[in-house]
Amino acid sequence: MFEKLEALTLRYEDLSRELASPDIAANQERFRTLMKEQSDLAPLIDTYARYKQADQALQDALELLSSESDEEMRELAKEELADAKEQKDKLEQEIRILLIPKDPNDERNVVMEIRAGAGGDEAALFAAEIYRMYTHYAESRGFKTETLDYEEIGIGGMKYVNFMISGKGAYSRLKYESGVHRVQRVPETESGGRIHTSTITVAVMPEADDDIQIEIPEKDIRIDVMRASGNGGQCVNTTDSAVRLTHYPTGIVIYSQTEKSQLQNKNKAFALLRTKLYDLEMQKRHDAEADLRRSQIGTGDRSEKIRTYNFPQGRVTDHRIKLTLYRIDDIMNGDLDEIIDALSAADQAAKLLKMS
Repeated sequence: MFEKLEALTLRYEDLSRELASPDIAANQERFRTLMKEQSDLAPLIDTYARYKQADQALQDALELLSSESDEEMRELAKEELADAKEQKDKLEQEIRILLIPKDPNDERNVVMEIRAGAGGDEAALFAAEIYRMYTHYAESRGFKTETLDYEEIGIGGMKYVNFMISGKGAYSRLKYESGVHRVQRVPETESGGRIHTSTITVAVMPEADDDIQIEIPEKDIRIDVMRASGNGGQCVNTTDSAVRLTHYPTGIVIYSQTEKSQLQNKNKAFALLRTKLYDLEMQKRHDAEADLRRSQIGTGDRSEKIRTYNFPQGRVTDHRIKLTLYRIDDIMNGDLDEIIDALSAADQAAKLLKMS
């Protein structure tokens, strides 16, 4: 570990020298690349410098303790030794965390897809509630939410909804939400008071930015245009503005009608298709890296049951980390930080263990 830290320190110094060169201003693309690399390394280099200071303080305290005969000075040296050791151990743990390989998608925007599963109308109602939960959470973090595609049912539920959450680190916060979410409660239509169990699936995908090359040959796509559907009234779009994309190789179908113009809906549909194709590629790599998957929280399989929302008991249980919280109303209103922080910490601990 320390050989790697010394090598990274030398790299950081090289970056600093190159960025200080007057010639770098002529190449803005390289300047931005080097600045990002330096910025990414800075927390690790700073922590390692503080670690070396703590180690030196520990060595000084040991030397004083071995050479000093005055009892008062020896007690002082013992205190300094204990403080330095505690600080050194703490900084070593921070270094190990900073050395965990970063997920290259963490800073990206995220596209989420919620689909009603088992449970009929009750599942669709729960899908709509989970959608609102995530939009409230995004708002609390200062993220922006944009609905891409959805299908509602008449009683306020959703068969499915695709939406984007934009903001720095959105994927890093929401990537643990993929999987099956289960609800247990008494539906309003249930006269006998029986608890029903319904499920929805949540997929979390990093947005495929323009810097990610996703090839979509024209022969692989069918584009259909149609009139957007609506509930009636003055806002019904009477032009053929809705767009449906069918991707033959994967069978993915994208329907976009949320914008007023056909071009805008087409652009949005293609952006969502690129994200889904990128996600498929990421899933293939993920499945091929069985060892890595075992080191992460959960399997990453979207058929995995990850969380139960039990309304009669007022509890939410995340099955991957055996975490149960008895404040379901807060969570359904978007207060997800405690769960997400616990998942992130557990994932970090699993990766540290694997590194060890």
